[in-house]
Amino acid sequence: MKREHFVVRLNNVRKTFVMGNNRVDALKGISMEIAQGEYISIMGPSGSGKTTLFNMIGALDKPSEGRVFIDEVDVSQLDAYELAWLRCHKIGYIFQTFNLIQAMTAIENVTLPMIFAGVHRDEYMEKGMMLLELVGLKERAWHRPSELSGGQQQRVAIARALANDPAIILADEPTGNLDLKTGAEIIKLLKSLSRERGVTIISATHDIKMIDVSDRVVWIRDGMIERIESRDKLKVSVGEVA
Repeated sequence: MKREHFVVRLNNVRKTFVMGNNRVDALKGISMEIAQGEYISIMGPSGSGKTTLFNMIGALDKPSEGRVFIDEVDVSQLDAYELAWLRCHKIGYIFQTFNLIQAMTAIENVTLPMIFAGVHRDEYMEKGMMLLELVGLKERAWHRPSELSGGQQQRVAIARALANDPAIILADEPTGNLDLKTGAEIIKLLKSLSRERGVTIISATHDIKMIDVSDRVVWIRDGMIERIESRDKLKVSVGEVA
């Protein structure tokens, strides 16, 4: 029997922030595993530790205690250069505010990670166009963000996140600045990427529509995992993710 491949493993992860005389325990011993190709939504009220957990999984921060493994690499053992390589090649990021460079066109934004990775121009331009076509924006390749709608900008951000064929895409409130219809389209697009490309999607979100496409939902409260539910067993109460 083939062993399931986990692209993310957290082992008793704790994170403490010290601000003056105050000590804040943002994470209080998180352990979990996320398999290749899974669509995971991290949900919880504001201040629950959701964003801190998201940053741990994305190698944007290191735990105070415990260990985080990305594709079986212990993040805590990496130096700054190795962390930068990991983020560039293993993880794609999508943000609520899109984080596109305003002076650059769509194709320039999409190809930027490939330029940083040392890909040849002919190769990155061809792949960049292919990715824009994948998200339905090939005809807008030479438009700047100010010339695109919010939904189109988020599609550019998704194409950029796929630039270096990451194992993981981290989506931080990817529908937060979008209307309901456009948000639903973005969620559907992310799900298709997970299903068709085997990319692991991990979303920190308040958007209850994410439940429809998530394989599992991780509920965070007070720095701990309250529960993990598969989609077919989800029980959601009104106001639970407020």
